[in-house]
Amino acid sequence: MTGEQVRGKILSLCDFTARMVQPWAHAGYECYCVDLQHPPGAGQPADNIRLVGADITRWIPPLTTYAMIFAFPPCTDLAVSGARHFQAKGLPTLLDALAIVEACRRIAEAGNCPYMIENPISTLASYWRKPDYVFNPCDYGAYLDPPADAYTKKTCLWTGGGFIMPPAKPVAPVKVCPQGSWVQRLGGPSQRTKNARSATPTGFAQAVCEANARAHAQEAGVEGL
Repeated sequence: MTGEQVRGKILSLCDFTARMVQPWAHAGYECYCVDLQHPPGAGQPADNIRLVGADITRWIPPLTTYAMIFAFPPCTDLAVSGARHFQAKGLPTLLDALAIVEACRRIAEAGNCPYMIENPISTLASYWRKPDYVFNPCDYGAYLDPPADAYTKKTCLWTGGGFIMPPAKPVAPVKVCPQGSWVQRLGGPSQRTKNARSATPTGFAQAVCEANARAHAQEAGVEGL
């Protein structure tokens, strides 16, 4: 931040959209979003967000203190919604997917700070452990002005390090398709479609920032939000 003190650093893994860190960047935190889809290397920061193009299974995070770590390992080969394709994909595909999750877990737990690893309803509950929290985007839609995110999409969180799950401020979900979740309309195998389906709900991102940035500010002895 030009002329202002940076309040802390945020690391977000497997994060292409940077939507999760935007409230933190706006609050004065320096944010790093690591994803293979970003150009290789660490790009120039824009609005307190630096995009890092890297494979997190080989990437070593900068040795520094983080206020929060987020991780969004790809769910394509783990989500139960795609279970009918698992056998055809074979074990190598599963092992690659789990390797990314393990890299996220390792980096998050080594950060010695609050962390959150996100996935939809997936086989991680079997391969790893049951999630700590499950929510729908509409549960946090009223954090926005005007309220938004009026849809359902069960999302699981594995957390640690003192992560604070924010209190819900729900909006009524709008049912627009028979399957019960409007994001299921976004079919197709393209990477652009996958990015749209997996984008973090804006209301939830705001809620997490409000709850956890305030706690970090109090602990660090700096001015809060």
